Amino acid sequence: MAERPTTVWRQGIAEEADELAAGNLDPECAGVAELFPEDLLTATDAVLDAFERDLAGLAEMDDAQVLGVVERLVLALNAVDEAHDASAFETDERELLCDYIDQSLTEHGVDVVALTSRHGLGKYQITDRWRKW
Repeated sequence: MAERPTTVWRQGIAEEADELAAGNLDPECAGVAELFPEDLLTATDAVLDAFERDLAGLAEMDDAQVLGVVERLVLALNAVDEAHDASAFETDERELLCDYIDQSLTEHGVDVVALTSRHGLGKYQITDRWRKW
């Protein structure tokens, strides 16, 4: 199963907290918890919960329906990003989110390469037409 980006981000927060508690990290060098405040993680998880509900039956959907699922997800993530001053998802976060989307679609029977190809897109461009983050 595709690993949620929020899981990775929470692990980073926990690891940083452990390093701080052990005295192995100068507090001035810590910043992971600041990058991923709880309200961002909660909002992102809520969006990913909805996406995961939409994944059921995806293999039987036509291209327009699959792309509709992706569009809803991306627009909801845009809203989360906007609520965080359009800086919630930087390069690393974008890559994790896009990998998660591709893996989740593939795990639910969607041939992402074929789907994107049929629509004149590269494999990694499935989110591009809606994505602002």
